[in-house]
Amino acid sequence: MIELTKLLAITGMPGLYELVANRADGAIVKSVENGLSKFAPLRKHQFSLLETISIYTHSDSTPLSEVFYTMKKSDLDVPSADADQKTCIEYFQKILPDYDPDRVTIGDIKKCIKWYSILFKNERLIEKVKSESNEAGKED
Repeated sequence: MIELTKLLAITGMPGLYELVANRADGAIVKSVENGLSKFAPLRKHQFSLLETISIYTHSDSTPLSEVFYTMKKSDLDVPSADADQKTCIEYFQKILPDYDPDRVTIGDIKKCIKWYSILFKNERLIEKVKSESNEAGKED
């Protein structure tokens, strides 16, 4: 899985952002693309943590971090987010064959491709290290 902690999509603001600090009336965020920091007020924007986003499948849903991991490990070329619908849908079907086309729109697919491309260009597709916090039988 890909590490998506502290990464945000913010309504009304293009691109992806990293959470720098919380405030009662909003958040200070840093652009993943250009590194500029800015204040995003709560009264104007909605915040979505990428680590909480999932793609609907026929059985349940798949976390975005797993979708990005599959995209990274795939030999397929990632299409541009501006590519035609058919190209994007065909690519997504190969990456996540179980996705539910009735609940996942072309807009969702293009947004997923766009976010992946931003993270790829900025070398932010870091694989999550599996930690075993409850190791039974281990003594000091």
